[in-house]
Amino acid sequence: MGYTHIVIGAGAIGSAAAFWLSQRPGARVLVLEQFDLVNTLNSSGDVSRIIRHAYHSTDYTKLTPAMFEAWSEVEERSGLRLYVKTGGLDLATSSESSLAELGAYRAALAAERIPFEDLTAEEIRARYPQWRIGDDVTGMYQEAGGLIDIKKSVAAHTSLALAHGVEFVPHTKVTGVVVRPGSVTVRTPRGDFEADNLVVAAASWLGELMPDLGLDYRLTLSQEQVSYFTSQNLRDFTPDRFPIWIFHGEQAFYGFPVYGEPAVKLARDMRGRFIESGGRVFEGDDEEAGILRGFLERYLPSAAGPVYANRTCVYDMAPDRDFVLDALPHAPHVAVFNGAGHAGKFASLVGKILAELLTEGATQHPIEPFSLRRPAITDPNFEPVFRL
Repeated sequence: MGYTHIVIGAGAIGSAAAFWLSQRPGARVLVLEQFDLVNTLNSSGDVSRIIRHAYHSTDYTKLTPAMFEAWSEVEERSGLRLYVKTGGLDLATSSESSLAELGAYRAALAAERIPFEDLTAEEIRARYPQWRIGDDVTGMYQEAGGLIDIKKSVAAHTSLALAHGVEFVPHTKVTGVVVRPGSVTVRTPRGDFEADNLVVAAASWLGELMPDLGLDYRLTLSQEQVSYFTSQNLRDFTPDRFPIWIFHGEQAFYGFPVYGEPAVKLARDMRGRFIESGGRVFEGDDEEAGILRGFLERYLPSAAGPVYANRTCVYDMAPDRDFVLDALPHAPHVAVFNGAGHAGKFASLVGKILAELLTEGATQHPIEPFSLRRPAITDPNFEPVFRL
């Protein structure tokens, strides 16, 4: 049987693309996944991801209204609550670089006319007494901030896609791709599959397929970790009392209220443990947990209890750490996505955009900054920048 579309990868992006493609008349969609469906081994493992309008650039903030709309539609269709609104708090120290980062977030929100509040340290402590911060810390609050239940989102997209006739084949690793004008062949140990169009949502496994796709940009992988800490004060950190947050210091830390696990979750953004694809691990380590505990002891001491769990994920990054969201210039029937470690919140919208690129040849959404034609992709001398 020939398919109109094959999707490689059934994680957050691939399952979303499958769902949105299934809404197209006449679509015959096949999804190939190397692990179980709705597994915890890919980039959409664990429970929660931050969702927010606040971003370092309007390249992303311009997409956030449509992002929230996409999630709302999936919630309505699936009957599942995926978005938990907590409010979002961004904090900065008095250092020049920290204030500059927070300033970029403010500027992006202001440019898109999305309201926010500036907060002094005193106002932050009054609103959220869990924070132990000095007067040199300032902040910004944006009410729509919250979390996406990422595992539940994959389940919702997968269920809806199945209900609309999408075929999922788990435990099937793609070993190669043949791209021809107007069609593709996808090779697996189960045999070859033919389709008119292809979505590649392979995340940190993309590198294995890049030569077949005619891609040669540098894809950098970093093994990242989140840790959960239990405490005698968990009630103080539930979503009705505590927001998602990002602390813009020399190293960016970010965290979540209690959700999905009986513990407070936090991590460093870009700890920078660079790996090759085969070097990934699925268990966290005590050294990183110690660094995260140190942050809690300094700024959120009532949350600094024993480690409940350590979990890992892998960032798959282009040299500028922006998304890759485009159809191949030489093969517009093949669309590719890289999330660079910050795509979870956009998953449903990205899946919708990938579907539009392959069924309509274009999208109304402003994705030019994520093109395969930009300098970070085409210039081999582009200097990598991995800090958002």
